[in-house]
Parts: sequence; C-alpha cells; structure tokens
Amino acid sequence: MLLNEIKSLPNSPGVYEYFDKNGKLLYVGKAKNLKNRVRSYFSFTPNLEPSKRVSLRIKNMLLQVEHLDYIVTKSEADALILENSFIKQLNPKYNILLRDDKTYPYIYIDLNDEFPRFDITRKVIKGSHIKYFGPYFKGAKEILEILYNEFKLVQKKSCIKGKKSCLFYQIDRCHAPCEGNISKLEYKKIVNEAIYALKNPTSLIPPLTDKMLNHAKNENYEQAANLRDKIELLKNIDTKIKLDLASLEHFDVISVAEFKGFICYVMLNIREGKVINSKYSVVNLKDFTQHDLGEIYKQVLIDSYPLNSPITTTKIYVNDDFLDRELVGEILTSRHDKKFQIIHPKIGQKRKICQVAYENAKLNIKKHLKTHDYEFLKEIKEYFKLSNLPINIEAFDNSHIQGNAIVGAMIAYNESGFLKQNYRHAHLKANNDYDQMSEFLNLRVNRFGKLSPPDLWVIDGGKALLDLAILMVESSGANIDVIAISKEKVDGKAYRSKGGAKDKIYTKQGVFNLQTDDKKLQFFQKLRDEAHRFAISFHRKTKTKSDLEKSKLLNLGLSEAKIVKLINYYGSFDKIYKANFDEISNLIGKNSAKKLFYDEK
Repeated sequence: MLLNEIKSLPNSPGVYEYFDKNGKLLYVGKAKNLKNRVRSYFSFTPNLEPSKRVSLRIKNMLLQVEHLDYIVTKSEADALILENSFIKQLNPKYNILLRDDKTYPYIYIDLNDEFPRFDITRKVIKGSHIKYFGPYFKGAKEILEILYNEFKLVQKKSCIKGKKSCLFYQIDRCHAPCEGNISKLEYKKIVNEAIYALKNPTSLIPPLTDKMLNHAKNENYEQAANLRDKIELLKNIDTKIKLDLASLEHFDVISVAEFKGFICYVMLNIREGKVINSKYSVVNLKDFTQHDLGEIYKQVLIDSYPLNSPITTTKIYVNDDFLDRELVGEILTSRHDKKFQIIHPKIGQKRKICQVAYENAKLNIKKHLKTHDYEFLKEIKEYFKLSNLPINIEAFDNSHIQGNAIVGAMIAYNESGFLKQNYRHAHLKANNDYDQMSEFLNLRVNRFGKLSPPDLWVIDGGKALLDLAILMVESSGANIDVIAISKEKVDGKAYRSKGGAKDKIYTKQGVFNLQTDDKKLQFFQKLRDEAHRFAISFHRKTKTKSDLEKSKLLNLGLSEAKIVKLINYYGSFDKIYKANFDEISNLIGKNSAKKLFYDEK
C-alpha cells in the first residue's frame, strides 16, 4: 500500500504525514514537490526500504511507516506554515517541538497623545507615532512599574484634561496635566528621560539602590526585598556581550547548538547596538542532523514574529545556513508587509555575535544537564513502555457535589516542576464522571493549537477513562501517551493516604500494582493529587458563587425548580442575566420573568 501511495503523489507543494500500523502520526514534513521529497526518503530496488542517506533516527521512523497522507497547498510558503502548525498541534513523535511559541510583550507609547503614557501590548497598536520597546522575554510588567515609580508620568489611562487631579498627584507621582500643572514641552522632557531609561535599563539601578538601602535602614525589609528583585531584573535584562558593536543598528541573532543528545537555541535582541534581551530553549533529541537544524530555525523564526505582533527589526542573523532560509524571509515579509532579511554571515562582526550566541547555547545545555535528572523519566518510559520520554505531563480531574458546580481541571508538569501558567479549568455540563472527562478532554484537544500537547496525559480514573482518553488522542492524531491512576477503594469509597494508598495504574500494556513505597507510583499520585486539589479549589469557588447567585434569585421570588430549569438551560447565571425577556418567559412564565427582569435589571 505504501509503495502505491508514494507512486500516486502529485508534483505539487504541500505537507506529507507518515503513520504507523496503528494509525499513529509519526512525522510531518513540507515539500516544494511532494513526489520528489517523499521519494528521497526511500530506496526502491530491490525492495522499498529507507534510503542510506537518512539519519538513524529517520531510518527508525521510516521502518515503522505503513501509510502516508498529504495535503496540497498553493505554495511552498503555505506548506511551511501548515507544517509548523501541525507540529505544534500534534507533536508527532519524530518532529522537534520547541513548545516556546507564545507571543512576548512589548512596551509601547503613543507619541500622538497630548500627554503620552507607556503601556504593554502583544499586538500592533493603530497609530502613526507608536514607539515600541522589546520584546521582553521576562519582566515587562516590573519594568513598567519601575518607570511609573521613577518618572512623573500620567499614571491612569482615564486621565483627561479638565478633570480633577487624582491620588497620584497627591503622593507626588504625577504632575497632574489634567489640571494644567505642566506644559506639553516640560512633559515631553520627562517622556524622553523615560525612553532613555528603557533603552538603558542599568541607568535605573542607582536610584533604586538608594531607595532599597533607605528601606532597609528603616527596617522596611519587604519593600527593600522588592526593590532588590527589581534591581536584579534590570541587571539581567541589560545583557552584556564582550563585543564592541560600535553602531546603532537594530537586529536579532539566532544560534543553535547540540551537545550530548540535547539541542538549544538562543535568540538575542540587539537594539541601538546593545543586547537588550535574550531567550533560549533546551530540547532532548538524539541523532541530531543538519535537517533537524533547519527545523529548529524555521520554528523559531515563524513563531518569534507572529501575525499582528509589533516589529522592531526586520534584520535577522543566523549562525547556520539552512534550506528554507529565503523562504522563511518571504513568509515574514508577506506576513508583516515589511522586507525581512535573514542573513547567514560568514565573516565579520555579525559572525562573531552569532558565535557568541552559539557558545551561550552550549553553556545552557551544560547548565541544563547539571540541574535536570532524566534517569527517573527514562525509568518511567521503559517500565510502562511509553512512546515518549514524559518530560511534559498534564493531569486531569473533575469535581462536583451531587451534580452541582461541575468543573474540570488540568495541571501541567515538567522536569522543572508544576507549570501553573499552563493550568486550565472549565465549567462542565455532563452529569456523570465519564461524560465530564470526555467533555473536558475534548476542550483540551480543541486547544492544541494554542497550547501544544504534552508527552503524557495522567487521568484520575480506571480503565474506562483510560480507554476514553486513548480514543481522544487517536482521533486528534496527537502524539500523547496515556496513563490512568485509580484510587484504592476502602469500603466502597476512594481512599487517599500519602505513601499508603495501593492505587492501580492502567496503561495500554495492562494494569500495574506497585508497592506503596515505589517512587513511580508516588510520582503519579503527586500529579493526580495536585489535579484533584486544583479541581476542588475551582469547584468551591464555583459553588460559592453559584450559591450566592441562587440566593439572589430566591430573594426575587423564583422557586427552586424554576432556578434549576434556568441553570439547566443556560449553563450559568451570567447567561441567565444576559438572556432576553421573551426567552425567559417561554421557560418559566411571564410572571416569574417579570420578577427577574424588573427587580434585577
């Protein structure tokens, strides 16, 4: 079948997908010519087998391929964008997923305003004289707070000329232009000083240090510690490179390094000849090849300059040349309607900076290896026969009391610990545990494009919920292993006891009964218990709010039965209040609707 599928491929640009015998997605690639690209993976004589030119990792993948599929696109550029989207949404086993695809914030100021102020954005702001600073990979809010503490800028968005001055004027943090206490020219000088500080973060350190010492002297240790943290932030943001740039150029630098089975990319933002920011990501990958290098550069470039994001430079230097460098430049140019240049410098100053970024990437891997222990994760992978090394994990649980305040919760974990920024919860409508888990997992699958799938799902439940989750994963095409952990039953009730519960673990391979002191069992109990805690916490908040809103409706004279009818129909009190009179009347009658509308609205 595979040979016939390869022979039937068109001579068109597009995306191809390799699947194993179970229909699991192994790899996604893009091609200028689908037939030529896919054929290049194989040798056809005397039998169909992997080409000798492919790496060991790709050879292992090709030996598992039983079926391929493809999507034709209008251009190679469209294929590259679609490939990148599929990798993020499905996390195929043999593709590289960097996961760091979020849009970073910028600080901006609209100089068209009469008395402009600084704010944070992740998108382009409409206006002819908008000035952007960044992107900030960390600390944007803290920097903005420092600006408003150190400079007497307009503090509130609602400040309008002719209004009365607010608290900020009284505490000497604003000149109150609303009352005409400062001219435009004088205010412009303050704005220029603040802009200089944004471009030179270390210029803010001396005044902050003086304030910190005064707070410490007066035994205001909390305020002193807060300023100490801000000073450290400013020191870290003002990244130092031991090179004399001797220019006021704006450009970005990207370098990729490989060391001991790990890869790392580093991105430096240079503005006016100074490195203002840096970020990096470390990923575990064996059998690193030049093709992998190109994948990393493509992902970083496409994700770092998303549609509608502010653009402060269009010149990018890369440490290595790669196949689709010019194509990525065309994509970014079309996306932002600005001419992007992606340059591979071979000599000179820019080459030295690329090399500095490369050396930093290698150092980041060495630091990562010292601070992370993957042996335990390898043990879990081998013991439970997982497809992936479970570096990124999500655990799920539901919570309700007798069908009230039904919620679902998901927690996220990686080798660094719990990732609370990736926690998610939702209100659910289903009436039983199975359907509730189905509803919540379906919500998660539909958001893979916004938050990439993990390596492993941990489900609070038994075999039925395991099978449900596996079905969800298979229908989505994502590359996720699934484990379910079922609580020990004592007298028919779930039993929780740290280190003492004989929970069962379910996988595709069967049921595992581990000893209570087994670290593998305790690890999954820790994940399950955190998901349970998060679900219970959200459930309690939901129930408290629900009880309060229910009390309001009871006080208006609505009966319990009619309140239940409204909740069952609309799903939440917020939607009840937004509904129109006729709709409410059809549900609970005109007299009851009048009580709700005329008394509440």
